[in-house]
Amino acid sequence: MKLTPHSPRPLRTRCRGSARRGVQRGVALIEVLVSILLFSFGLLGLIGLEATAINVSVDAEDRSRAALFANDIASYMWANNSVTVPAGQLTTWNTNCKNLSTETGLPGCIVSVNPTATSPTNSADIQITWVPIQDKSGTTRQLSTRVILP
Repeated sequence: MKLTPHSPRPLRTRCRGSARRGVQRGVALIEVLVSILLFSFGLLGLIGLEATAINVSVDAEDRSRAALFANDIASYMWANNSVTVPAGQLTTWNTNCKNLSTETGLPGCIVSVNPTATSPTNSADIQITWVPIQDKSGTTRQLSTRVILP
């Protein structure tokens, strides 16, 4: 068919591609919603990871405090050249260990010093037990060390 300048133009039929556009309407919105959902799960994972890191850090700090306190007790034993500790000194250590305002204070701290009956005879076991604040189950933690004097 030959078109002249004055002849009516033929009607265009809808192209097959445009029919598909109507079916795909809203797909971009679904993609955005899915990406927001994945992003929010990622953020929740990071928040959980940070909370775990804080708990582990507090637990490491408590263990470090217990080690410092055990070192103080061992230093006392070395200075006195004896593994036997007077009851008054043990009471003072228990009081200081429970005092949370000091740098070595631990919650629910109990200090025990037990001279060993086996060889070597001039040795003692130092045990420091505490209950971490962040542990809701009340599980105790314990640091044990042995002091051997020459």
